[in-house]
Amino acid sequence: MFNSLTGIITGKFPQKLYIDTHGIEWDVNVPDSALEKLPPVGEVGKVYLWMQHTDALMLLYGFASEKDRSLFFDLLKVDGIGPKGALKILGSITTPNLVRILDEGNLAALQKVPGVGKKTAAKMLLQLKGKLSLEDTNGKGSVPGTKPARYADVITGLVGMGYERKQVEQMIESIAQTMESDEAFAKMTDSAREDTIFRRAIVELAQ
Repeated sequence: MFNSLTGIITGKFPQKLYIDTHGIEWDVNVPDSALEKLPPVGEVGKVYLWMQHTDALMLLYGFASEKDRSLFFDLLKVDGIGPKGALKILGSITTPNLVRILDEGNLAALQKVPGVGKKTAAKMLLQLKGKLSLEDTNGKGSVPGTKPARYADVITGLVGMGYERKQVEQMIESIAQTMESDEAFAKMTDSAREDTIFRRAIVELAQ
């Protein structure tokens, strides 16, 4: 399956991008925000892809980064938000701002995002609050102004089990500060320290 396309950008239109790869011109649906991030027409650009394939149609959706594509997938999990709706949302607000609004549970701010009504905003908070991350999906950094979380693999594992990310991050930081003053813990390998913190977090989260 496609992961990305790299080629010469031949056209930019509202929610639409044309990109040529060795004589084949691709028609890609993109959020308007991606048009600003990608190089101008005539230059080489790269878009990360997702294909929607049904009996009635086959469409390509493109994103300027893996992080934006990941958020697009998260939006699709919300009942009532389809690919076109998710694209409109991503084109109306930056990924960091949307994640912050969701983490803060700011229903009023969420309802101001084009394409998001009161019912959809409530569903988004229910489904996504505390479960998104400002860190890049490739693990190479985070959005400016944020600190990469320590023990990221432990946090990812716990979030995958259904716990809220903000709660998990705060708990892991607290546990780490306590454990790192222990001489025996300091002598452990990285994997052993992660396992110890993971087990401790499971116990505390279950209380």
